[in-house]
Amino acid sequence: MKKIFLSQPMGGKSDEEILSERERMINVAKEKCGEVEVLDTFFQDFDGNALMFLAKSIEVLSTADAAVFAPGWNQKRGCRVEHQCCIDYGIPILIE
Repeated sequence: MKKIFLSQPMGGKSDEEILSERERMINVAKEKCGEVEVLDTFFQDFDGNALMFLAKSIEVLSTADAAVFAPGWNQKRGCRVEHQCCIDYGIPILIE
């Protein structure tokens, strides 16, 4: 079972919108990989600044077997950093 990291723009979106998009991304990952373990990167109770949030996300990314990027990832700084980490550290990208 592959551990999947989900990267998605979250700014300005409701929790409902974020979770709905995550479901779509999970379905894409399952189509490509079969059964997957989704690494939790939706930190609802996290109380930190944007850089602390990114650091926590990269920590989770370091344990992933592959990553899925939601539409619009290339317009958000944090998602771009996560994408570059995948490239630099050899984490396969399933969809962009």
